[in-house]
Amino acid sequence: MTNDNSFLRSILSYSKSQRIGIILLIIIIVFCQGFYHFNDFRTFDTINKEETNWLANQSLIDSLKLQGKQYNPTIYPFNPNFITDFKGYKLGMSVEEIDRLLAYRKQNKFVNSATEFQKVTKVSDSLLKVISPYFKFPDWVKNKKEYGSTYSKKEFYKAEKISVLDINEATKEDLMKVYGIGDKISDRILEQKNKLGAFASMEQMQDIWGLSPEVIEKLHQHFEVKSTSKIKKININNASVKELSQFPFFKYALAKEIVIYRSMNGDVKIEDLTKIKGFPVDKIKIIALYLEF
Repeated sequence: MTNDNSFLRSILSYSKSQRIGIILLIIIIVFCQGFYHFNDFRTFDTINKEETNWLANQSLIDSLKLQGKQYNPTIYPFNPNFITDFKGYKLGMSVEEIDRLLAYRKQNKFVNSATEFQKVTKVSDSLLKVISPYFKFPDWVKNKKEYGSTYSKKEFYKAEKISVLDINEATKEDLMKVYGIGDKISDRILEQKNKLGAFASMEQMQDIWGLSPEVIEKLHQHFEVKSTSKIKKININNASVKELSQFPFFKYALAKEIVIYRSMNGDVKIEDLTKIKGFPVDKIKIIALYLEF
């Protein structure tokens, strides 16, 4: 009791302003304790607008990634006899299987069915089932029964070898009879012939995009250059840069070099062709047949 009285006396001994200060301090302490007790001070990550948009599209991103993993490239019909290393790899063939096909083709032999393809390459049944629907063989293979009723296979090839046509008189149908030449390649051959007027040599088949060495060899067996009267010649000393650049053997840069050379040295002669910068010397004998000096 004595202690309580002494405490009260000590408080009452304070001035009015001191007592008010003590009361305010107590109120502040009580307020802070209550604020701390009733509020959750756990930290939250602040998400800006950009992060919000990114999270909103995350499901779409995940979906696209999944689609990317399940993507299967489109396979277009093709002749399995002309499968390259890269093509075979894309189809799922092993190196050994591709090598077996290439070795078979080096013997100038062709597979004419999915069964023969498997026999030569030894691909699995599962892989053959996937890729064989895309095999595209020439029409004569599909209709070999019709051909076989008149000729045996050996006689058919023999007849083809005997009938050698002029490449400059060949029609689209004539060209497509050659194994390995389809609609587009035959059009390219005829388009190149029309630009030149006529071919001067069968070596020019090497300039046709898409022709493999095997098909070029077949062309040599079925065609030759017999007439060159329709060759379109260009006067190398009078033609403008534009006219020269339209000549199939000359690009714009070479046409410009020709005009520069003749402006500095006078008329170009056949022996001057090798002196012109960028001139395709390896084809000079063929190109000269199309030029007038």
